[in-house]
Amino acid sequence: MARKIVRGSTPKAARRKARKKKGAIAARRKKEFTFRGFTLDQLQKMTLAEVLPLLPARARRSYSRGLNPEEQAFIDRLMKDDGVVRTHRRAIVILPSFVGKTVAVYTGKEFKEVEIKPEMIGHYLGEFALTRSSVRHSGPGVGATKSSKFMPLK
Repeated sequence: MARKIVRGSTPKAARRKARKKKGAIAARRKKEFTFRGFTLDQLQKMTLAEVLPLLPARARRSYSRGLNPEEQAFIDRLMKDDGVVRTHRRAIVILPSFVGKTVAVYTGKEFKEVEIKPEMIGHYLGEFALTRSSVRHSGPGVGATKSSKFMPLK
């Protein structure tokens, strides 16, 4: 005699359901941001000399060489202003003091506004304002193929 299995009635299914219910979290709590073991508050209280060893090698090297006058002017403007600061400087490394600010980064065609978040620390401004857009092709144009010769030109 064939035994009919009703979904959810097997002991294995019951265990699976109990595991799923136990593992479900009612409200996920947001994990606190840390960068190399330091919280955002600790990072923002640090001086540039204390933050430098925490940055990736390329960023460390560019800041240890010093900033040129244009980069220094941008950083001063960013610290002073509360609004959007426009810049062509894509190679500036994001520091903890930039978090919460909005920067409009030039892409070569337009300025893209970038809200700086804690996860962006150590990256370059240019990484968040892409310069290339994806190409969207439509159908083939007239004369592209032999069959397009016979298409009506409305």
